Parts: sequence; C-alpha cells; structure tokens
Amino acid sequence: MSNGSVIPGKFLEVRVRELDPIPGLIGLCAGYEDGDWRCKQLAGHLIEWLPEFALHGRELVSVNPANMVALLAKAAKAVYGDVDPEKRGEIGEILLHAALRQVFNSIPAISKIYFKDSDNDQVKGFDAVHVVVADNDDLELWLGEVKFYKSISSAISDVVEELKTHTEKDYLRSEFTAILNKIDDKWPHAKKLRDLIDRNKSLDVIFKSLCIPVYLTYESKTISDFDSATKEFEEEFEKEVRNYHEIFSSKELPKNITIHLFLLPMGDKQELIFEFDERLESCQKLTS
Repeated sequence: MSNGSVIPGKFLEVRVRELDPIPGLIGLCAGYEDGDWRCKQLAGHLIEWLPEFALHGRELVSVNPANMVALLAKAAKAVYGDVDPEKRGEIGEILLHAALRQVFNSIPAISKIYFKDSDNDQVKGFDAVHVVVADNDDLELWLGEVKFYKSISSAISDVVEELKTHTEKDYLRSEFTAILNKIDDKWPHAKKLRDLIDRNKSLDVIFKSLCIPVYLTYESKTISDFDSATKEFEEEFEKEVRNYHEIFSSKELPKNITIHLFLLPMGDKQELIFEFDERLESCQKLTS
C-alpha cells in the first residue's frame, strides 16, 4: 500500500533479475494468451495503475465506492488529451511506475504528472520520483528514465545521452529543488527525503543513496517468433535481454551512481498504444 491506496496485482513476469554487478538487469515479460502476445491485457493492467500514477496522495487516501469512478476519470484526463498519443511518453512512465512499485516495493514521492501546468504539457525531468526504504530505514531516492520505443538501439542511444545530461551537477540540483517544492509535508517520508537532497549536502553523499532505474521497451524478434512461453522461448528471451544489457553496459554510463536496466520486449508497439488509448478514452468519459 502507498498513501492509503491498494496497488494492482502483478501482471508482468520477471524472467531475468540480476542486480550485481551494476548496472543491474530486470527482464520483464507480458507473456502470451491463446497464441498472441498479451497486448490487450497489458493495456488493461496499465489502466488499473492510473489513479496512483496520476493523482495526489491525499486523493488516494479518500478513495471509496462513492468517488472511485470520478477519481478514475480524473486520473485518465490527467494523462493526455487531444495530443497524438504516439508523441507522448505516459505509457512508458506508467510501465516504469508499476515496475518500481512491484519489483522493488518503492513508494512514489511525488506524482510529476499531477503538477503539470496544463492538459497537454509534457512533464520535464526524470520520469519517476520514488523512494525505497532500505533495511536500516534510510531512504534511497530512485529517479527513473524511460524510453517507450520500437527500436532497442534507438532507446539505448537516446537514454545514454539523457543520462549524461541528467546527472550533471546543475541539472541534478535543479531537479532536487523541483522535488523539494512538491513534497507533501504530511507524507510520512517527507523529512527524510528533504534531508537526503538538501542543497547543502554534497552530491558525493547523495549519490550513495541514489538509484537510476532505466526502463526501455522495444519490438522484439523473440516475442514475434513465439506464440507461447515454452522452454525454448524462455531461453531465447533471456539470451536476447542479456545481449541488450551487455550493449547498454558497454556505453559510457555515469560513474558512482547505481543504475538498473529494465527491459520489456514487446510485440507491436502501435497495437499497445491503440488498446491503451481506447481504454483511456473510455475512462475519460466516465463522468461526462
């Protein structure tokens, strides 16, 4: 639970999980049903995450049978309006949000989409701001990057460049300031997070508690070559994601920061966008 909300059940299967050495690797799989990649089911699962992804924590605490439909409609309207969904990154951001919550038991620190200025603004900065409570009760700050792409080579190339920019000193200080301005003082971890990223604290110290999860999607040959999760499929799946992890790891990545690579091999990206957008539009009309 987070902010009083009950999270959806797990959908994506973790087929590969290897966190040491850094960068770690988490290979996620939607699986098959009746011979097809589970595109429609994945789109439905993402809709289940809309309220927690898009709403303020105080609204989630107030969820009850009387306002549940209204809050789902509000969350759906916050995602995107009349802008071409292919030009938006929210599907990837929801995928990232769900993976952090379910794989690492993270807690959302702020909903960045909640604070966007207008209906069709794209939210700048990191794609997720979560915390993970360590075994000693200290906080780890998880600042996520996502590329919801068809091409894995383009996804790797673009995210590596973004990592370089987003880990520069001035950029990080600016991002920390933006986070500090949005933390709810009533949130249980508010004081610890404020202390962690205080402007007077050295980045050398902050880096010890910072993790950057990188979530990349791509249209996969392995996914298209199979129609069920056979033993051969599992072997090919692992071979494929390990290969792309090796390519990612060979790039010039930021030093002294923990990075974990999440990979989601997909079937048809356009089909997933279509299925998600149909469901999103229906949710947006719930209170019309």
